[in-house]
Amino acid sequence: HLERWFALMGAEYAYMATDKSNEASVQLFTGRCGYSKFRTPSLLVHPVHAHRLRAPRRAAVLPLDARDAEQLYRRRFGHVELFPADIGAVLANRLSLGTFLAVVDEGFKWRGVEHFLASPPASWAVASLWDCGGVFRLEMRGASRLRRAAAAASRALDRAAKWMRVPSVPDFFRPFAGWFAYGLGGEGDDAALAAKALYVSFVNRARGRAAAVAVEVAALDPLRRRLPHWRSLSCAEDLWCMKRLGGGESGADGWDWAKSAPGQSIFVDPREV
Repeated sequence: HLERWFALMGAEYAYMATDKSNEASVQLFTGRCGYSKFRTPSLLVHPVHAHRLRAPRRAAVLPLDARDAEQLYRRRFGHVELFPADIGAVLANRLSLGTFLAVVDEGFKWRGVEHFLASPPASWAVASLWDCGGVFRLEMRGASRLRRAAAAASRALDRAAKWMRVPSVPDFFRPFAGWFAYGLGGEGDDAALAAKALYVSFVNRARGRAAAVAVEVAALDPLRRRLPHWRSLSCAEDLWCMKRLGGGESGADGWDWAKSAPGQSIFVDPREV
């Protein structure tokens, strides 16, 4: 019924996401509903502590206004898989908290987006922030009293002695807000370092406003290797499955996106999180 409605609304494809270990869900969609395994991105999550994370010293982070951000995204990442044609509307949404650029280049000075596009720095990365807490809250349930007490003790110690940089566990056991980093991309030999600087700045910026910051990156994305995250909160392989609607095996040009080879990166639309 949903797929018929998708087609009536003009959709050419339908896709779903689940944890790779969710065998029942995978079998339902791939075995009975005709979906193909499409991509296996990683959902990386870092908790927000009372102390600030240490940012790479060689990278500088600066904010971009929405117009510059849109132009940069369109010119540099318009070819990326799942890039939203209405990126301007995404950036202008009330839940979008801004776009930020990290640069690894001592002599770099921002002279406008046109100058940046014509003569980019040696290494850089860009990403935007989305406030998921403006739409929904999350909550972890089923934790024992001992685990809750240990988490509360870690937070108390972190607040009292921030210099110790205790890896404290936020209060995930009551409804909490999360932030999502989207539009992550970059270029240069130290682009992964620039991406780390961005993500660290996002976690630090979220103090007092969100309990965790998440980002989803493609399996082949070279930027993922430097992104800080907790394995216990993250999903190494978030399975996406896709199906072409309309009953045909491929489009008019003989190409089926659902069966295409994965690219190096993806653009995860935050409106779908």
